[in-house]
Amino acid sequence: MINEFFKYLHVSPSMLSLCATQTLYMVFVSLFIGSFFALILSFLLVLTREGGIKENKVVFFILNTVINVVRSVPFIILLVFILPVTKAIVGTRIGTTAALVPLTTFITPYLSRLFENSLLGVNRGIIEAAKAMGASTFQIIVHFILPEAKASLILSVTIGTITLLGATAMAGVIGGGGVGDLALTYGYERMNFPLMLFTVIVLVVFVQIIQSAGNFLAAKARGHK
Repeated sequence: MINEFFKYLHVSPSMLSLCATQTLYMVFVSLFIGSFFALILSFLLVLTREGGIKENKVVFFILNTVINVVRSVPFIILLVFILPVTKAIVGTRIGTTAALVPLTTFITPYLSRLFENSLLGVNRGIIEAAKAMGASTFQIIVHFILPEAKASLILSVTIGTITLLGATAMAGVIGGGGVGDLALTYGYERMNFPLMLFTVIVLVVFVQIIQSAGNFLAAKARGHK
């Protein structure tokens, strides 16, 4: 029965499994790298902004401008524009691993803004109290800001993950593969409606799982049972 189902879709189980694996690989590797750099950038934005612990108008202006510029570039254009950078980093312009470079470049400034909003949501009184106790900037970040912003940061990562899932559909431009590329190449271009519908259902399931996991972890971070 399962074989009949895949014959109806005109794809093999191995192809579907490969595409699902490629999507998960692209999403979570680029998410991990992007989240790391985004967290650093968001802290720099919060610390150097006007009234911040380490106020520095020049640093804030440069970071703020760069993030805004990168965020304003549509992903499909960014994907092609940084092909030389992709080649320099991973040694090739095409493939699933090559897609990690534009995906990471795309998600880093996006998450930076989300993280920045999460960090700015921390009660200013907590930071002032930490400073009054003589805590260093590093101690304020680790022991006061991060614990208070943890739930909001988790939800920001959840949003970023779902956004990346949508972006991977365009990775087919450089041979990135994935479920989205399967829908476009073997579904849309071949007028295979059952396959398009199936891939949409798969992506919807992915999104539901990611959002549910994010909501659960955020609730746990807030201390809810």
